Amino acid sequence: MAGFLNTIIQYLPEVDGPKQKKLAFGEKLKWTLIILMLYFILGLIPLYGLGANALAQFQFLSTVLGASFGSLISLGIGPIVTASIVLQLLNGAGIIKFDLSSHEGKRRYQGVQKLLSLGFVLLEGIIYVMLGGLSPAAGIPPSVLILQLMMGGVLVMFMDEVVSKWGFGSGISLFIAAGVSQQIFIRLFSPFKQAISGVETSQFSTGKVFELVQALQAGETVIAAIALFTIIATILVFMVAVYTQAMKVEIPLSFGRVRGHGIRWPLSFFYTSNIPVILTAALLANFQLVAQLAKATWADTLVQWVTPHNIVQMSLSGSLSWITILQALVYVLIFVIFSVVFAIFWVQTAGLDARSQAKQIMNSGLQIPGFRKDQRVLERMLERYIMPLTIMGAIAVGLIASLADLTGALGSGTGILLTVMIVYRLYMDIAQQHLVDMNPAMKKFMG
Repeated sequence: MAGFLNTIIQYLPEVDGPKQKKLAFGEKLKWTLIILMLYFILGLIPLYGLGANALAQFQFLSTVLGASFGSLISLGIGPIVTASIVLQLLNGAGIIKFDLSSHEGKRRYQGVQKLLSLGFVLLEGIIYVMLGGLSPAAGIPPSVLILQLMMGGVLVMFMDEVVSKWGFGSGISLFIAAGVSQQIFIRLFSPFKQAISGVETSQFSTGKVFELVQALQAGETVIAAIALFTIIATILVFMVAVYTQAMKVEIPLSFGRVRGHGIRWPLSFFYTSNIPVILTAALLANFQLVAQLAKATWADTLVQWVTPHNIVQMSLSGSLSWITILQALVYVLIFVIFSVVFAIFWVQTAGLDARSQAKQIMNSGLQIPGFRKDQRVLERMLERYIMPLTIMGAIAVGLIASLADLTGALGSGTGILLTVMIVYRLYMDIAQQHLVDMNPAMKKFMG
């Protein structure tokens, strides 16, 4: 069985990586911008033969999945992230084991993930179309839409691979940040009225800035207050996300052969970065998708307990109830629990555990001041920090994301948090790796 799987993985198409060990800043920037432009272009190409659908129900899904529903990239990063979730659960439960410390083990892990992603591209395409989420127009066979969704899903997979090998960060992070940024800008400053299925949803403009001005002119204080608090909530979520990024623990280390010289090894408070939020949001989004497409009473009831409600807007409009508050608390609790679970799994599968980090530090020629150079000593010391940081960081990031979702912030609280974390990590990576070879003007901008 293992040999058959290795044969399939060997023949899977993939994007060739660069031959040189380190790509120049300009080269990475070029490929990142090319893929970003392609992503926006694909999001503007509508699915041929798509009938009249209530695409508004997928608004939250489009944020966390980097998707544009009704276009070629309606699946977004959903199949990739879902495959990652399934593979992590299988690996963490010991059903399938990968030796991630070896090159062959990592290659096999990535191959299985790509194979699963292709499977979920097909599966999710069928689910969207056959359950009526993206139903075809009269006279158009469902297979036409499914094939287009599959083509878009595969394109997103390879675009993600191009960014991972030739650009900055990963395509998954890039698409989420791009999609959220686009949504925030449009929903803040768009002068056009929003129409879904030909029916305007508001007597005011879509953009909250214009809506606020028009509501004040018309004397609609409730609508004006909702628009104002939405803008304030968006700004506050940005500020909290930026502030928490700087929180970290620094471990003093010294160079074994050079006395009097040492560094501080930083361990971020959000030790697993945005991974728990991406995986949790994607899991809840997939659950919401299946429940919504099921079109059953029990499914609608379940969706209410895993969907963020705009508590601020409900409070201002007088529609807030105790059941809504309870649903909001359950949503926060579920988000936090799954964030912790995925954070622990990610530490074990991504080489972020104490043993892997101790080995990396020892290979760098560093050790703990005052202790003999022994990996076991360093590993025990790191264990005191890594697992507590993993759990506390996951709880904190889960709380921030879920509570921000309840404020009605533009682009969703989860989307804003992910975008800030993605951009911050991108900034740090560029500053550390390319400060020497970047353009002087860009270097000045990067600080």
